Amino acid sequence: MILNLTDLSDEPLQSQIIRQVRAKVLSGSLKAGDSLPSIRKLASSQKISVITVQRAYEALEREGLIHSRRGKGFFASGINSDTKKEMAELRIQEKIEPIIKNALAEGMSIKEIETLVKELLKSIEG
Repeated sequence: MILNLTDLSDEPLQSQIIRQVRAKVLSGSLKAGDSLPSIRKLASSQKISVITVQRAYEALEREGLIHSRRGKGFFASGINSDTKKEMAELRIQEKIEPIIKNALAEGMSIKEIETLVKELLKSIEG
C-alpha cells in the first residue's frame, strides 16, 4: 500500500493517513480482507511516529473501514455500496457546509453559489 505523506502540508500526518486509506477502501483499491502494513512497518517506511500511525488506524477502525485480528494485523473491511455512498456523502457534506456558510456570510446568494458549483462540476467533468 503506497501512501503519499508529506510534512509540508497543513494537514497533519495522521489525517493524511486516514484520508488516503479511507479513499483506498471506499474506491475499492483496498478490497475487503486486504492487509495493511503493520503500524511499525508503516511508521518506519514513512519515517513517522508509531503513535501517529496507531492513532490513524484506530480512527479508521472506529469508522469501520479497517479491522484488526490479534496477532495477524490490520485488514480492509468489507463495506457495501450503500454504506460507501453514505460515507462519501457525509464526508462531502462536512467539507462543503462551512464553505457554503462562509460564502453566504460574504454576501453570495444561494443561486450564485449553485451557479458556481455547477460551473465547477462542468469544468471537472471536462
